[in-house]
Parts: sequence; C-alpha cells; structure tokens
Amino acid sequence: MLIIIPARMGSQRLPNKPMAEIAGLPMVIQVANRAREANCAEVVIACSEEVVAHEAIKHGFKAVLTDPNLPTGTDRVWAAYEQLGKPSASLVNLQGDMPFISPQTIRSVVEQTKEGKFDMCTAASKFEDLSDIEKHSAVKVVLTYQGRALYFSRTASFPYGAGDYLHHIGIYGYNADALEKFVKLEQSPLELRENLEQLRALENDMSIGVALVNDSPKSVDTAEDLASVRDYAASL
Repeated sequence: MLIIIPARMGSQRLPNKPMAEIAGLPMVIQVANRAREANCAEVVIACSEEVVAHEAIKHGFKAVLTDPNLPTGTDRVWAAYEQLGKPSASLVNLQGDMPFISPQTIRSVVEQTKEGKFDMCTAASKFEDLSDIEKHSAVKVVLTYQGRALYFSRTASFPYGAGDYLHHIGIYGYNADALEKFVKLEQSPLELRENLEQLRALENDMSIGVALVNDSPKSVDTAEDLASVRDYAASL
C-alpha cells in the first residue's frame, strides 16, 4: 500500500501552498507527518517542483517529480504511481492541504481500500460547526445504508430537510485498476458543474465507499484558511 500526497506550487487561490509554513514546517510536510503517524503504508510526495522534492527528502520522505502541467492532483498521483513502477495493488491519494488530518482517518481509508469492496474509498464526518455547511468549500455527501456514496455537492444544506449533514474529507483510496480507469475518463458534466472530481466516478458507475470517522480536519484553500490553521496550530 502506498499513500501518495500530490503537491503543486501553482495554486491560483494560494500560490506556493505546499510550502506555506505551519507550526515551523511546510504544510506538505505536516500532511506527510500525519500519514507517517498512521503507520500503515509507505508515504510518497508527488510534486511538480524541485523545491518541494528537496523539502520532502530533507524530512525523510520519498519524492517523485511529475509534470507541472498535469490538470489535477489525481493525475499527479497516477503519474507518480507509474514512475514508481506500480509497486502495489492499491493506493491512497491524501490531499496536501489538511495538515492536521487524524492518522486514524487515514488508517480507516487504507483499511477500507484493502477490503476491496468498492472501486474507490473516502471518508466523511458529521459537521461539528453547523455554520460550515453554508461554505462552498465544505463538500457534503449522502450515503446508502451500505456506506456507498450516492452524491457529493457543494450546495448548502444538502440534502434538503432536517437531519445530520456529512462533511466529505479529501482523501481517496483506489485499487490500481480503478484509478487507471478513472484518469482515462473524460471530465463529466456534473464534475464540471460542481468542480468535484469524484462525480466523474459516480457518473461512470464506479462505486465509492465512505468511511465514517470522528474527524473534521481543517483544509487550506485560501489565505484566510491558512491564518485559521495557524491559529489552530498555535493553540495545540
């Protein structure tokens, strides 16, 4: 099993995001440390710039340089997996903007991926702060009784009506064949409409299992998010 963390410096909303300092370390290294603490798979950083690769190696992580023009983090994960020689039958894509994701959440997705019941796996938790439901960046997910994802959306209060709301956490497990199929598919209408890659899988009848966890990691998409995460780190 591999955990691959895609990292790209060219984020439009927060340039140089992987190297943003949080509690004395670049954000991508904080994420990689959480994966290392999960102690369930080899950790690789898939980066498009030498500066990130150098930082990864300095902190004891394997780094793979990928084409900076790849369109998505998932494409970067697949490219790194191919460069490594496809060494495992399954792998996990851990997004590099959640510096304080729980190692237990990572383990939960790894374990579910190894079970092989779904083409893909991810994680979700109940919203701790109900005001977050209104945020465009807070992706909601609805499930079947069997824990399979029915749909993901950025829409506020999704689904409509009283009840709990599940916050999707940006980590994905794949069996290798499913990931290869996914990256070869064209972007789908709902994916483009919601700007959510995982909808491409659902629109092509791929199954996504969702592990329910007690974790609501703060993600960093903007300068305001970065300030919030730094404040959180200072409070620990």
